[in-house]
Amino acid sequence: MGDNNGAVPSAGAFDDVFAANAGYAADFSLAGLKPVAGRGLALVTCMDSRIEPLDMLGLEPGDAKILRNAGARVTDDTLRTLVLAVYLLGVERVLVLPHTRCKMASVPGDDAVHDLIQQEYGVDTRSLEFHTNSDQLGALGHDLERIRHHPLLPAGLPVAGAIYDVDTGRISPTDL
Repeated sequence: MGDNNGAVPSAGAFDDVFAANAGYAADFSLAGLKPVAGRGLALVTCMDSRIEPLDMLGLEPGDAKILRNAGARVTDDTLRTLVLAVYLLGVERVLVLPHTRCKMASVPGDDAVHDLIQQEYGVDTRSLEFHTNSDQLGALGHDLERIRHHPLLPAGLPVAGAIYDVDTGRISPTDL
């Protein structure tokens, strides 16, 4: 087993999720589901646990490719994944969906997050880029343009942005 910075998994730390999987597997009904996006959708959204991507968009398993990260940002890895999804996994349209009250949009920048982690935990994270941006609509517009103008994605690929409200469940499309 690798070093993992000296961290050793706690015995039993995952027992609850492994036990829950036994019940899930007993009633498993997704066998044979094709690996393509059945409704041609790729969704880029935040990792926030208040977001239920399938339910909030009226989707079923297999309908969409869902890409999640802190802040719903279109990073280089997101673009890499979208290229694969478009050419190999049936994606024909992309929705970028950040949300209200996002921690990554509530700080003045990456330096604030680095400082907080350093002060609270003694860990220097400055080798990472967190892509924080307190101008959430500006960041969304930038991210939409990254997709629209990526040289490996098809010209004319439908790309849209919206904001998900974690307090009401409503999605507000943007005109960016």
